[in-house]
Amino acid sequence: MSNTRELPLFPLNTVLFPGMPLYLHIFEPRYKLMIGECLRESRPFGVVLISEGTEVSSNVSIYNVGTTAYITHVKPLAHGEMNIVTVGHSRFRILSTHNQRPYLSGIVEDFPVTEQHDLRVPTLVNRLTPLIKRYLNIFAALGEVEFKMDRLPDDPELLAYLTAIILNVPPLEKQRILEIPSLPEMLNTEYQLIRREALFLKHIVENGPRWRDDPSPFSPN
Repeated sequence: MSNTRELPLFPLNTVLFPGMPLYLHIFEPRYKLMIGECLRESRPFGVVLISEGTEVSSNVSIYNVGTTAYITHVKPLAHGEMNIVTVGHSRFRILSTHNQRPYLSGIVEDFPVTEQHDLRVPTLVNRLTPLIKRYLNIFAALGEVEFKMDRLPDDPELLAYLTAIILNVPPLEKQRILEIPSLPEMLNTEYQLIRREALFLKHIVENGPRWRDDPSPFSPN
C-alpha cells in the first residue's frame, strides 16, 4: 500500500538517487525556512528535477518523480544561511503540488522499484557489472581521477542506483532512469547507456583532444 503524504519540494537542476550524497548551500529565505522546519521536525524534503525555469525562479515546472533527501550534516553560516549535506533515500511520485507555504510542497506517494525478484535480474546484473568497472577505468584514465571501488554492491537495486549516479549523462537522461518502474528495465536501460558512454570515452582517450574536430565515431558511414 502506498504511503501518501505531504512533502516539501526543492526543485533543482540535479537528479537525486537513493544513496546519493547531495551538498547544498541554502541562502534563499524560502529554503532557509524549509530546511529549518525539516531540521526541527526531523523530516526529509523532496528533490525534483526542473523541467522549465531556474533554481532561483519563484515559478518553475518540475518532473513528477523525485527522491527524498535526509539532512545528515549542517554548517550554519552568517545571516541564517547554511551548508548542508543530504543523502537520497527513496523515490516518490507527485500527485499534486501547492504553494501554501513560501516554498513548493507536494502530495506524494511512494514509488518503489518493482520486479526486484524477476528471474532476469541476475543475468542483467552479470552483464552490467563488468561494464561499470570498465567505464570507471576509462573515466579515470580520461580525467586522471583515481576511483577506489574494491567491490560493487551485491544488492541489484543498489547496483542500479550506483550505476545511475556514476553515469556521466545529462540530467534528463538521469531523470528517465529515475522514472523507470521496474528493476529489470532499469538495469537494461543502464546497460545500453553505459555501453554507449564507455565507447564514447574510449574513443576520446585513444584519440586525444582532437576528437572534437573529428566526425562522430558513431555516425553511419
